[in-house]
Formats: sequence, C-alpha cells, structure tokens
Amino acid sequence: MSACTKQSNPKTQQYSVEQLLTQIRINLPFINGITVTGGEASLQLPLVIALFKAIKACPQLSHLSCMLDTNGSLSLTGWHKLLPYLDGAMVDLKAWQQETHNYITGRDNHRVFQSITLLAQHEKLYEVRLLHIPGISDFDREVDTLSHYLGKLPKTVRIKLNAFHHHGVTGEAAHWPSCHETDIQQLAEQLSQRGVKNLVLPSVYL
Repeated sequence: MSACTKQSNPKTQQYSVEQLLTQIRINLPFINGITVTGGEASLQLPLVIALFKAIKACPQLSHLSCMLDTNGSLSLTGWHKLLPYLDGAMVDLKAWQQETHNYITGRDNHRVFQSITLLAQHEKLYEVRLLHIPGISDFDREVDTLSHYLGKLPKTVRIKLNAFHHHGVTGEAAHWPSCHETDIQQLAEQLSQRGVKNLVLPSVYL
C-alpha cells in the first residue's frame, strides 16, 4: 500500500489478537457484536478463530456476537474449526449456475452451496446475499429453481439482494451494467411471488 501511486487510504495495518481486543474494549459501549469482513475474511482463518475464541472466553466480551462475512469458499474442515466460536455468517452467492458463477468470480459455486448447507444445519447461517448484475448474473433466469432452494433454508435466514455497481471494479467487469433500484425491485417481486420470505433490499443505490 505504501507504494501505491494513488496514496490509497486507509492504509493496511497489522494487529495481534490482543491489540484487536483492546480496540474492541474501547468501543464496547457502542457495539453488540463483531463482524470480520474483507476481502475474503476466511483467508485469515487462524486469526479469526483466535479472535472469536478470545472474545467468547472473556467475561467482559462474551456477550458480543461473532460474525463472518464470506464468499463461502472456506472448506468444510475450516468451517468445523470455526463453528464452535461462530454466531453467524453472511454468505455471498453470486450466481446459480456454475458456469455463470465461474464467469463472474473465476471459480465455481460448489463450495458456496456446501458452506450454506453446513451453516444452515448448525443454525449459523444468518444471511444469503445475492449479487444482481443485470444481463450477467442468472438469478432472474433461474428464479424458479432459486426460489425453491431459498425456500428450504431456515425461516430465520435473511435473503439480501445486492445491487452491482462499478465502485472499485476493474477489468471486464467495469463494462457490466450497473444494477438500479428497478432491477432489484423486479427480482424481489419475482422471489416474493414464489414464496421467498425475509427479503432485504439495498437502502442505497450507487
């Protein structure tokens, strides 16, 4: 980051678990939980486990929820290591068909579905996030199958619709169409008509 010609901000910083706990204690009056996000937060799995374990072991902090924001690429072995200290996860599902998912992300969605299934079984699935890219993602074309799948998840799971925009996007994706409020509303209506509950729509569209 220090070599960045655009002087990116904020700069990256490295923290130990104890340093993170210090920051959490400072902000304790204002928070009721911790969410580790990224990039892909599960790439820092040993740190995440150590942090969540320390929070759960501390009487002053143990009431805080420990959440993970993830693309669902973590292996089942990794999830089983994290589950004892995890309260919930928000998982991105960027496309239904593997071919489409591979086009968007460079990998298939096999592990994403594995992660969703495992987390749901352990009552640790807080939210499934669907990224809508008009004409690129396939949720509108696969809405019947998608709705059937989502309808089998626990009723408490939130289904969040995210609108694609170009902020921070490079390469081919910079030419993909932005997702507007009308696009999200149309997808939400299609899902709702097919019985999908607990839908969460964006509050801001860029």
